[in-house]
Amino acid sequence: MLARAKVNLFLHVTGRRADGYHLLDSLIVFAETGDEIALAPSDRLSLIIDGPFGAGLDSGPDNLVLRAAHALRDLTGVGAGAAIRLTKNLPVASGIGGGSADAAATLAGLCGLWDVAPGRAALLQIAGRLGADVPVCLDGVPSLVGGIGEELAPARGLPPAWLLLANPGIATPTPAVFKARQGPFSKPARWADPPRDFDAFAARLLGCGNDLTEAAISVTPVIRDVLVALASLRGCALARLSGSGATCFGLFADEASAGEAEAALRAARPTWWVTAAPMARQAIAR
Repeated sequence: MLARAKVNLFLHVTGRRADGYHLLDSLIVFAETGDEIALAPSDRLSLIIDGPFGAGLDSGPDNLVLRAAHALRDLTGVGAGAAIRLTKNLPVASGIGGGSADAAATLAGLCGLWDVAPGRAALLQIAGRLGADVPVCLDGVPSLVGGIGEELAPARGLPPAWLLLANPGIATPTPAVFKARQGPFSKPARWADPPRDFDAFAARLLGCGNDLTEAAISVTPVIRDVLVALASLRGCALARLSGSGATCFGLFADEASAGEAEAALRAARPTWWVTAAPMARQAIAR
């Protein structure tokens, strides 16, 4: 099962609650690339991690995948277990929701394996306790996200587009970025109607931003180099940080231009993680 990469096309910090959590307004989409979750019947819960970014990751009970599995089992009263394999294809602590997507895919997959249907509301409650990005990853569709991640509304009518993801290979912890953030809060950037085509889509996104960009650059300075490199590629309509970074993305109109840009960036920056993928426009069939 694919746990797709989450991409914040824009991210505005609109306030801060008394408990310290920041309030956000974001348009989140998913790229057709990501980690893989495989499930098999077992009498106990276990997790094996492999893949290009799997080395050194903790597969113990604190892993978000196992926490999701235990939470679902507690909710449903299922006595069965599962042998879970996580193939980690996405960089860790990279702003594209890898761990959150893994947890969401685990919840959806185990509902099928265990033949349980707790309902969307109950699953979203579990997801929210696991992490701010898990609810939107559970839905897996383009979404406008508010609050601390619990306010979800579908973003319908987005045109086809391609995303070129680039990460310089430096983990960028989200708490450090939020701690470094300075300046006033932004206004929400909701749209009354969907963009009519790719050019209108890109123009609207250019009118928004990612309020964590400068903070992320202060934590991981090479992010600025990634943004500059993406923006210089032919056909790139927008270059922006995703989430708290360090992954950045370029927005492209079609596969040909994204593929050409991917090849050029890989040649210029062979040590970076670089991949092009279409922007997903509907949920994965579970």
